[in-house]
Amino acid sequence: MADKQARTVDAGAAVAVDDPVKVRNVVLVGPSGSGKTTLTEALLAVSGTVTRAGSVVEGTTVCDHDPAAVRQQRSVGLSVAPVMHNGCKINLIDTPGYADFVGELRAGLRAADAALFVVCSAEGVDPATVAIWEECAAVGMPRAVIVSRLDHHRADPDGEIAACQDAFGAGVLPLYLPAGGSGAGLIGLITRRFFDYSEGFPPRVGEPSPEDLERLTDARNELIEGVIAESEDETLMDRYLAGEEISEDTLIADLETAVARGSFHPVIPVCATTGVGMAEVLDGIVRAFPSPLEHELPPVTTPDGAAHPGLSTDPHGPLAAEVVRTAVDSYVGRVSLVRVFSGTLRPERPVHVSGHGMAERGHEDHDTDERVAHLYSPLGATLREVPYCVAGDLCALTKVGSAETGDTVSSPDHPLVMRPWPMPEPLLPVAVVARNRSDEDALARNLSRLVAGDPTLRLERNAETSQLVLWCMGEAHADVVLSRLRAGGAEVDTEPVKTSLRETFGGPAKGHGRHVKQSGGHGQYAVCDIEVEPLERGAGFEFVDRIVGGAVPHQFIPSVEKGVRAQLRRGLVTGYPVVDVRVTLVDGKAHSVDSSDAAFQTAGSMALKDAAANGRVVLLEPLDEVAVQLPDEYLGTVLGDLSSRRGRVLGTEAAEGGRSVIRAEVPATELLRYTTELRSLSSGTATFTRRHARYDPLPDNLVTAHA
Repeated sequence: MADKQARTVDAGAAVAVDDPVKVRNVVLVGPSGSGKTTLTEALLAVSGTVTRAGSVVEGTTVCDHDPAAVRQQRSVGLSVAPVMHNGCKINLIDTPGYADFVGELRAGLRAADAALFVVCSAEGVDPATVAIWEECAAVGMPRAVIVSRLDHHRADPDGEIAACQDAFGAGVLPLYLPAGGSGAGLIGLITRRFFDYSEGFPPRVGEPSPEDLERLTDARNELIEGVIAESEDETLMDRYLAGEEISEDTLIADLETAVARGSFHPVIPVCATTGVGMAEVLDGIVRAFPSPLEHELPPVTTPDGAAHPGLSTDPHGPLAAEVVRTAVDSYVGRVSLVRVFSGTLRPERPVHVSGHGMAERGHEDHDTDERVAHLYSPLGATLREVPYCVAGDLCALTKVGSAETGDTVSSPDHPLVMRPWPMPEPLLPVAVVARNRSDEDALARNLSRLVAGDPTLRLERNAETSQLVLWCMGEAHADVVLSRLRAGGAEVDTEPVKTSLRETFGGPAKGHGRHVKQSGGHGQYAVCDIEVEPLERGAGFEFVDRIVGGAVPHQFIPSVEKGVRAQLRRGLVTGYPVVDVRVTLVDGKAHSVDSSDAAFQTAGSMALKDAAANGRVVLLEPLDEVAVQLPDEYLGTVLGDLSSRRGRVLGTEAAEGGRSVIRAEVPATELLRYTTELRSLSSGTATFTRRHARYDPLPDNLVTAHA
C-alpha cells in the first residue's frame, strides 16, 4: 500500500476497447505455488505484451511488483495484466493463493466474469481451492481448470485431472491431454490434432501418433458424451448413440455455450516455462468465457438507501463503477483499480464517490464529488493512459483522494451506491507502537492509507489498554502490513496484545466515605455510607437511594452517584472498570455551608474504595462465543484443542459437504493467536467466527498474571 513500489506511468497509450463484447475479465484462482503468476507471465510474453517472461524467483514478474511479494516469492495482492488476443482484450486478474490474502481474492472475484482454477500437476487439490470453487458455483461463475507445471519432476497430469474431478464434481473433463513421448505439445480431444510446441509459440498443428490416438480414445468419448449432455439439441445424444459422427463444429459450439453458462468446465494442461498450452488457454478464454454483457450486475441503491432499478452493461447507460482495490505509493499517490459496470468513464470529468456499509470496518460512510484527471490501463505496476473505459472493462484512477476499496464511482448528477461484497473478518490482533515520537505522525498517516485500501484490515484504538491494535487475517498478512508501514517511513514495533478485563464484587460489602477539609473560607464536608452487592452477569450498574430523614440533602444524592460511577470506570484494584454491581446509599451527613457537589462526588468515590477494601473484588475476563466450521476428520483434534483453551463446548452440528460446526464459549485471552493455530491444526481447512458473549470470573491461578 504505502510501500515504495516501482509504479510508473507509461506515456504510450494502451488499447481501449469500445464494446463490452470485446472484453474478458478472468480471475486466476489457486493455492500458493500452483503457478498462477508464472502462467500470467507466459501469456503476457506469447501475446507480445512483454518481450520476456519474468521470474518469480528473480522478482521480475509483472504482477508481483510489491516488495513484500518479491521478498516472500509469492503474491500478496491482486494485480491486473491485460493482453490482446484475436481482437479481444483479456484482463488477467492474478490473485494470491495464500489464505491470509483471501480479501484480495474476493476482490478479484468481484471484478471478474469467469475464473481459471490453476492447480499444480504434482500437488493435488487443496480444500481451500475447493471452497472457492463451490463459492463460484453458487453464483454460476464460468470456470475452467488449468493443470500447470507439466515439467515438474513429479508431474502426474492424469492423476491431477482425476483429483480435480473428485474435488470439483461433475462437468470437469479434459479438453486437451499431453502428447506422449516428447511431452512438447497437446492433443485436442475433439479435433484430434497435435499442437506441437517443440519450436515455440505459436504451435505447429499436425496429426498425433497412432499410439496417442489409441491412448486417448476413452477420454475423447467421455468428453463428447459430456458435451452432448450439455447441448440444447435434445436429438444430439440419440444421434451419437446411433453411431452418427457429430461434427467438430457442433461439438465445439455446444462446448463453448456450456462453459459460458457455467455448467461445463474444461481442463487444459499447460507448462508456462515451455509455452505448452498457451494458445489453447487464450483461445479458450476468448471463445468460451462470457463477455461482461452476460454478467449479472451487483444491486445498486441511491446514497440515501432508496431502491434503484437494476443496471445493465451498457456503455451509454448511467455511470456505475466500483473500486476493487486501492494502493498508495510514494510516486503516483493513491491508485484505485476500478471495474466499470455501467456507462463509460472518461478523464477530465467530475465523478461522485460513495462509500456505505463498511462502518464496522472503520470506513465511515462518505459521499464526495471529485474530478478524474487521467484514466490508465494497469499492467502490474505500470499505468498506461487510455482515453476512456467502457462498461465491462477495468481501469485505474489516480489521486482520487476519497476513494477507498469497495466505494462506488458514479455521476454527480445520478449518484449510486453498490452493495459491498462480503469480506472475511480479521481475527489476528497485532499491537503496534511507534518506535520514537517522531514516528507517530508517519504511523498515523500510513495507517489511514492501509485501512483505506484493505477491507480485511481493521484498526482499533483501545482506550482501556491504551494500545493501537491492527486486526489482520494471519501472520503473513500482518508481516505485509508491518513492512508497508515501515516502507512508508514509520518505524514501528509490536508488543503483546492486552485483553481488557473487568472487576466486580464477589459478595456484599459496606463502605464509608468521609471527605472533610477545612481551609480559609469555605471548607469541604461530605459523608456517605453505601452498601454494595454483586448482580448477575451483564446486568450493569444500579444506584439505589435509601436515604431517610434528609441525612444527605436531595440535591447531593446525584453527586454521590456521579462519584461512584467515576470510580467504577477507574477501577478499584487492578484499574479495570467495575461492572455488574448495585450500590445503595444508606446514610450520610452534610454541612449547611461546606457541603458541595464536588465534596459528595469525592465522598462517593471514597466509599466505594472503602467497600472494596472491606469486601472481595473479583477479576472478570471476556468470554467469546465461537463457531468453528471444519471437515469432520479434524473434529476430535479441534475439540481437544478447545478444551485445552479452557473452552466450554456447547454442541456440534452437521454442515454441508462432510463438515461440522462446533459452538463453544472460549476466553478471549485464549483466542489471540487462534486463527493461525486453527489453520495449522486443520491443514488450512477450518474457519471460525467469534463474538463477545459476557464476562466470567478469571480462575484464581491466572489472577496474579493480570494483577
